[in-house]
Amino acid sequence: MAKILFTIGYEGLDLERLTGALKDAGVARLVDVRAVANSRKRGFSKGALKTGLEEAGLGYDHLRSLGTPKAGRQAARAHDAALMRKIYCEVVLDTAEGGLALDGLSELARAVPICLLCFERDPALCHRRVLAERLAANGFTTVDLLG
Repeated sequence: MAKILFTIGYEGLDLERLTGALKDAGVARLVDVRAVANSRKRGFSKGALKTGLEEAGLGYDHLRSLGTPKAGRQAARAHDAALMRKIYCEVVLDTAEGGLALDGLSELARAVPICLLCFERDPALCHRRVLAERLAANGFTTVDLLG
């Protein structure tokens, strides 16, 4: 039986809608895959997000090593998903460190229901889609939450 991997982008959400979507889906831990876990959006910087999730009964992990490098983030902002994907794979996933981080993510996802978090609402424009595709090779099915 395939394990489910959830993803969500917090663009357009507040913390209440985010936690509601996670709980409704049965998620136990939110895995923040932003390289920089700071946000101008209230409640979504690392410390505030972790506290808000814990108050809602959800776990939080920040896997910075699976974040998109600056050039990849710039490509995503320019709506160039192909370039973002290329940069992300070359600089992050196709490295020894990236492979180990992906293995760790897979282990966590096998242990408890997790949801990958980044900013972009559209998963096609975000590196969490690339992560989900890599985990699909390990038997995961992806469900993108919109909140």
